[in-house]
Amino acid sequence: MIARHDGQIVLVSGAIPGERVTAAVEQVRGGVVYASTAAVESPSPDRRAPFDDPSCGGSVYSHIAYPRQCALKGEVIADAFRRIARLPLESAVPVRPSPEEGYRMRARLHVRGSQIGFFREGTHTLCDPVVSRQLLPDTSGVLQELAGRLSRAGIRSGRELELTENVPATERAILIELALGSGEDARPVLAAAADAACLSGVVVAPVDAPDRTASRGRPWVTDLLALGPTGVQLTLRRHVASFFQGNRYLLEPLAQTVAALVPPGPVVDLYAGAGLFGLACAALGRGPVIAVEGDRHAAQDLEANARPLGDRVTVHASSVESFLSREAVPSSATLLVDPPRTGLSRVVSERIASLDVPHIVYVSCDVATLARDARRLIDAGYELRHIEGFDLFPNTAHVETVVVFARGGDRGQIAEEAEIAE
Repeated sequence: MIARHDGQIVLVSGAIPGERVTAAVEQVRGGVVYASTAAVESPSPDRRAPFDDPSCGGSVYSHIAYPRQCALKGEVIADAFRRIARLPLESAVPVRPSPEEGYRMRARLHVRGSQIGFFREGTHTLCDPVVSRQLLPDTSGVLQELAGRLSRAGIRSGRELELTENVPATERAILIELALGSGEDARPVLAAAADAACLSGVVVAPVDAPDRTASRGRPWVTDLLALGPTGVQLTLRRHVASFFQGNRYLLEPLAQTVAALVPPGPVVDLYAGAGLFGLACAALGRGPVIAVEGDRHAAQDLEANARPLGDRVTVHASSVESFLSREAVPSSATLLVDPPRTGLSRVVSERIASLDVPHIVYVSCDVATLARDARRLIDAGYELRHIEGFDLFPNTAHVETVVVFARGGDRGQIAEEAEIAE
């Protein structure tokens, strides 16, 4: 939270806007003072007891009543558009809430000796993921069992651990990154991890040679999503190393909302991942869809997930930059973009602007880069037509944002489609 003292900006953790607190200064960096709340002198009505260890990753907003968290994230989106995009919004940005506990079905954890956990904020000290309440209790139990098996096997080479599970948590896969010494191999780690309960697949990989992987079981999990008012079904598999949205409770609502904001006609899905948005569009009758993904594992998932949809989907296993430099994009297409946290590269932004397509649906996990890219699109002649947030990570400062940019007079069509999504 932001405070000001004698004109100096002070970023205060553990506070809520409107409160008066005593804050302890921890450091000054880049002209900004960083402090933490030492005592609350005048509490907000939205203050509540924080989680057991609020410094554990994913808990920094746990002292704030959940409805206020969502309101604050809407304000953060609006502030970024006002300051960075230079585009004041006419109304508050709605943020769709999520259940606060057990929401996370993808997580990156850290392995240190016999411990598996998240980092405490601003440190490399591990904390028990149970206290963050992000994972299901059964998932935390699997991690505890895995840590015990690695410890009993005398394995100390683990560094990072990727976990993925499906929505009902009936399938669960892990990727363990190792720091192996000369002459060491991954087989003991694989054997110890593969025997852990409730793991459908295990992949191990040396940090300095990720191509030398070993695996057992299936390195992916599968979900069956129900989309639209008629419950159209879409099957999606995803490799443990593939990016995928992490909130089990908002997965279907997010996919439905994005697909509903795409008007009829051709769709080009850039940064398609395993196909959550582009294939949802195809399954709901929008398209044809061109889906572009550069990551090797995600592109393989995308191809497998697209097969049942036949000629409604064409997959390009390619970087977005390479695809846009060599392939023609239909002039009537809707562009669907879900870039990484860094947003659209300058090359991609310029190419998209030159295409002059009628609609762009942008899904963002970073409000600052979204606002920067929004400014570029507005300068290229687009208008902001729709914006809303999804709280994919409760009790954190992160928020997912869905935005529609359009040219011309298609606003009524987009609004009608968005209403269907509700």
